[in-house]
Amino acid sequence: MIGDNKFSIQHKEIEQVNCLYLRGYLDAHTAPVLESAINDIIGKGQNKILVNFGELDYISSAGLGVFMAFIEDVRDSGGDIKLADMKPKVFSVFDLLGFPVLFDIDKEEKISMEKFRKGDTSIKYIIKK
Repeated sequence: MIGDNKFSIQHKEIEQVNCLYLRGYLDAHTAPVLESAINDIIGKGQNKILVNFGELDYISSAGLGVFMAFIEDVRDSGGDIKLADMKPKVFSVFDLLGFPVLFDIDKEEKISMEKFRKGDTSIKYIIKK
């Protein structure tokens, strides 16, 4: 990747919620970085994850797959992965593939944080193997 397309993640813990701030391009080459970050959080026994897409410019199916790989385990442990602040073109990829039925996607991070504060880890759809 060249210049502004580089992928990076900033991680902050706010009120026992692990917030991941994505930047750049999330594709097959960079998806393992996100996978590792989520694995680290889960490995510490934490299950409240908020992903902020405010500075993510592109996501491929490989990037989407990372979220699908973890959502069931996170929810089985009583937590959730909430998604927030997507640019319209990133949201359109999630929407096209039906993710709004599977994931809690909010326009703003503060809405997702408020849901975590209220203990809202309800799911709209349960994925069964």
